[in-house]
Amino acid sequence: MEPNILRMPDAPPDPELLARVTQHLEGGGLVAMPTETVYGFGSALQEEPLLRLARMKARSTEKPFLVLVPGVNSVRDLHWPPKALALAEVFWPGALTLVLRDEEGLFPPGVRSPGGSVAIRQSPHPLARAVVEALGAPVVSTSANPPGKPPALSAQEAWETARGLGAGEELWVLDAGTLDPSDPSTIVDCTGEEPVVLRTGSIPVNRIRCVLPDLPEPH
Repeated sequence: MEPNILRMPDAPPDPELLARVTQHLEGGGLVAMPTETVYGFGSALQEEPLLRLARMKARSTEKPFLVLVPGVNSVRDLHWPPKALALAEVFWPGALTLVLRDEEGLFPPGVRSPGGSVAIRQSPHPLARAVVEALGAPVVSTSANPPGKPPALSAQEAWETARGLGAGEELWVLDAGTLDPSDPSTIVDCTGEEPVVLRTGSIPVNRIRCVLPDLPEPH
């Protein structure tokens, strides 16, 4: 059986369709859905779907997935330095990924790095945000592409990619239209004494310096 396509063009999404998606995720299903940058594969934070995603993306636990979160309050148990909170207050929802320490071991392997950190973002895309908020919990997100290939910008591309990577009917493609090409999210590591930019992307470093004037140059 092949992946399913569920057309969800409306913003906000149809409540009945949204309820079906959350039930699918709660039951261990996978999705491909648009974010503010690309279409991404996702799942709830459950062992079996995480393993399926890792197999699809040929991903080891040494390179964990990031997660989309409903907001700061949903992950308060992570270690939030004041500068990380300041960044989230200004740039979330938005294309800024923050890396925080998971001192309590709340997140499972595959999401939590071997060093004990987790990469999180609050997506501004209406559908991605609605799904995460309806689930009321973080959703794993990884770009819908084979390793080394460009990520999908449309539901059709995501469907073809999922099928090519061996996904079947356990994966639902949430079709909310075609995305414009975009830079990836900017990643800021907030696990050390001072924040460090790990990847420059949609949010330029000079904008981040409006919040953190002493931010060093990216490596």
